[in-house]
Amino acid sequence: MLDRRSFLAAGGAAAALAALGLPEEALAANGLQLSQPSPFSFDRLVAQAKRLAAQPYVAAAPLAPDVLEKIDYDAHGKIKFDPANALFREGPGAFPVTFFHLGRFFQTPVRMHVLENSDGDAFAREVLYSPDYFSMPPDSPARALPPGAGFAGFRLQESRLGDQGKLDWQKNDWVAFLGASYFRAIGELYQYGLSARGLALDVAVPGKPEEFPTFTRFYFETPAANNTTSMTVYALLEGPSVTGVFKFVMQRGKAVIMDIDSRLFLRRDVARLGLVPLTSMYWYSETIKPTAIDWRPEVHDSDGLAIWNGAGERIWRPLNNPTQTRASAFADTKPRGFGLLQRDRSFDHYQDGVGYEKRPSLWIEPLGDWGEGSVQLIEIPTDDEIHDNVVAFWVPKADAKAGASYSLQYRLHWTDQEPFPSPLARCVATRIGRGGQPGQPRPQGVRKFMVEFIGQPLTTVPFGVKPELVLTAPRGKFSYVFAEAVPNGVPGHWRAQFDFTPEGNEPIDMRLYLKNGDQTLTETWLYQYQPG
Repeated sequence: MLDRRSFLAAGGAAAALAALGLPEEALAANGLQLSQPSPFSFDRLVAQAKRLAAQPYVAAAPLAPDVLEKIDYDAHGKIKFDPANALFREGPGAFPVTFFHLGRFFQTPVRMHVLENSDGDAFAREVLYSPDYFSMPPDSPARALPPGAGFAGFRLQESRLGDQGKLDWQKNDWVAFLGASYFRAIGELYQYGLSARGLALDVAVPGKPEEFPTFTRFYFETPAANNTTSMTVYALLEGPSVTGVFKFVMQRGKAVIMDIDSRLFLRRDVARLGLVPLTSMYWYSETIKPTAIDWRPEVHDSDGLAIWNGAGERIWRPLNNPTQTRASAFADTKPRGFGLLQRDRSFDHYQDGVGYEKRPSLWIEPLGDWGEGSVQLIEIPTDDEIHDNVVAFWVPKADAKAGASYSLQYRLHWTDQEPFPSPLARCVATRIGRGGQPGQPRPQGVRKFMVEFIGQPLTTVPFGVKPELVLTAPRGKFSYVFAEAVPNGVPGHWRAQFDFTPEGNEPIDMRLYLKNGDQTLTETWLYQYQPG
């Protein structure tokens, strides 16, 4: 699991710049030092990744580990990139680029490059690390790093154009890439939360450690002068089991939209190949909260997994904090989308100034036919909010064998709600308590479930009619099954109630939706219940 707090927390210049059309005076003004140019194209980068995959993996030589270990959490927090040195600070385009410094928690050097065209050809020049780019104390251990050490990651700052940016670009960013292949974007509510990743390898595979491949190089395409809405970035991914290339076209609008073209090449077999992975945090919510675990009513970045499967069914799976790591698979063909969402938007439900109610939802929209496979959900126990303990991704049906390659295109929507809302009523709460009836002895081992739905179809239920529960489980017994309108005066807000007596001690997957006659009224609620 990734420590989220740590996360949140050259020569020939004149002639080469003139040949490339790069703004020499702008780069000189912000102090950036660039390497000599080298040819670049997406196809060339893909070919390089394919060649690397055919060779044994060679890990990068350690970079001054004695120095990096001294750049601990406190020392790293005192190192700030000086926005005066931002790439594209004066344009072209709207979004300056700033860089993260290396440290104890981010020791892999990442090489940053700027791209420019000359006579139709593209060239790359590395941005060479210098401590002068950063504001740091005179006695900072970072000053002992060697020249050209590299960076840990980068940020895309908010628009520098006054007519677009109400936020100060020097203090606010909208995309951040930092650590392995992790990256984040803010949503419509101007808040970071869950992360996306380039790739997830062997997550929760018994007896096999998870592998974390790394984005080792980034290439920033110089925007056109009139491009004030997007940035294009290329990345090289490297790891013991895989190489890959990613093209990110990132749009900054009301939400953040990323079109991604990925090419992957396997060096060796992978037991669980997690494509398009999302990583989030779920500690507890109104569903189950142990007594006095924390003063806040809820703590989570996401509260459920939503799936729009190839058959058109809309599914909502509330998240769990299990007692041991659990993996769930939802088989599908040609999925229409899935995502980890934060549906609960009420501050009163969190009571915390860190903005859990503003954390973005992240929806994956496949571009093209993904074929057969499964959406898989991994839930890992946690006893604090500092760990990302939830992972969701797409796993192709075919085994991931050495020599296999993948070409996958998709769109990420960092939004407030789902970008393609269902016409059905959606689930807004899952609550669990003791079974039985008030004022009577409560039966042992029986749980009462209250599942709330809200939406326009539930407003069409005739007066005096109650929706029917379609409720199933592979084992166990249901009782006291009925639906009622939530008594809060909100139209279309209904509650499904039932008691459940489990059989056995293994997890039980329950399934529920509401209907009226032949009309389906709600999305499908799935829940994995752990007896005891």
